[in-house]
This record gives sequence, C-alpha cells and structure tokens, in this order.
Amino acid sequence: MANKNKSGRYQRIFRQVEELIQATESPWSRMSTIAALLHHKIPDYFWTGFYFLDEEDNLIVGPYQGPVACLKLKKDTGVCWAGINTGKSVVVGDVEEFPGHIACSSLSKSEIVVPVRDKSGKVTAVLDVDSRELNTFDETDRVELEKIVDLIYQ
Repeated sequence: MANKNKSGRYQRIFRQVEELIQATESPWSRMSTIAALLHHKIPDYFWTGFYFLDEEDNLIVGPYQGPVACLKLKKDTGVCWAGINTGKSVVVGDVEEFPGHIACSSLSKSEIVVPVRDKSGKVTAVLDVDSRELNTFDETDRVELEKIVDLIYQ
C-alpha cells in the first residue's frame, strides 16, 4: 500500500476510534475497539492486539484479534518486551532476524510494537501487530499507530 493511501486509511481509522471510544473511559474497552478496527480495516494485519503489564510485571495478553496468542511473554524477551523496556516503538521487517523473537505463530513474518502510556506517562502495555509478509511496517505505520494508541488514556 502506498504511504499516502496508508496514511489516509490510518487517519480515517483514527477518526472512527476517536468517535467510538467516547462511550467509555475504560482502557480495556478502548483497546478492544482499536484492535478490532485495525485488524479488520488493514488487510496486512494477521494478529492485532495488546499485551499489558500485570501487578507482578508479567506481560499478559489483552484484547486481540487473530489466531490464538501466547498468553504470557517471557520477561525481557522478544519484540513486545523491547517496546516495554525502551519505551519506544519497534518495527521489525523480518522477525527471524530479531534476537529472542517469540514465535506465537510461525506464520508471522514482520511485526510492529507500540508502547501504551497511561495518563502519567508510564508504559502499561503495548500494541502488537503481526503480518504474514516481510517488511510490512514502516515509519508511516509507527507514526499513525502511536497517534491511535495515544487515544486509549486521553
């Protein structure tokens, strides 16, 4: 998808999310809505969902769309933990080349992880999106997904 078209699609999804989430301030409900919209509106998304830090600092699956997920991710391993530990989005063109990648599905070829921050700025979760294609995600995805994720705690 060309970047102009991709950006336009994300902007339309952003406006839709913005409108829908007004019904509740629940981060869980907002994450559920975001996962569903992204998963069904962007064809390259194979698995779309959230992992959140629980009280014991475990990374546990939250709302998602796609095949069955890993329920708990080993601490400090994989792309999701890289996003948690750095507090920055991580774009991986080929998951086979990412050290410590956790393969919840062998069909996953590329991935993007975007940290979710609460109102105080603390990272509480990550949005994780997988694709069956190599090099699916780029700077446009990063920028636009960060904007969408920021809506969760607004």
